[in-house]
Amino acid sequence: MTSVTNLAQIYATDEMEWLETTIYLLKNRRFETLDLENLIEELEDLGNEKRHAVESLVEQIIRHLLLAEFWDVERDKNINHWQAEIINFRTQLRKRLTNNLCHHLARNFESIYQDALKYVRAKTGFKVEFPASCPYTLEQVLDVNWFPKFFP
Repeated sequence: MTSVTNLAQIYATDEMEWLETTIYLLKNRRFETLDLENLIEELEDLGNEKRHAVESLVEQIIRHLLLAEFWDVERDKNINHWQAEIINFRTQLRKRLTNNLCHHLARNFESIYQDALKYVRAKTGFKVEFPASCPYTLEQVLDVNWFPKFFP
């Protein structure tokens, strides 16, 4: 079996082999042989990826809601596309969301909104007035059945 030193070296050259070996060691409760430094880094990275993925999907939903509600000149031409995109993003979210990720979204909802706001302002050429604070609740954004009244 691979030693701890070798496992750390493998991590630098072949992440899949490192991962497979790490899984084997965990399943066989060989904790003393784990490459803990890189294992911790990978677990932290995994958590960050999950948080980033759900944040990104929520931001996309907010962008499309804002564009549909406030970008009057483009609404008729794009409303069906925006609605379909919202449905798609909500479907992806439903498959990823956990209680912990929901709590994370709640804690960071305003920050996510501010990122969405920067995007839609630029997208509309800074010609559309958007609310400074999110006009939607997190519950509305996540609710697969909720759409504002201006959607078909």
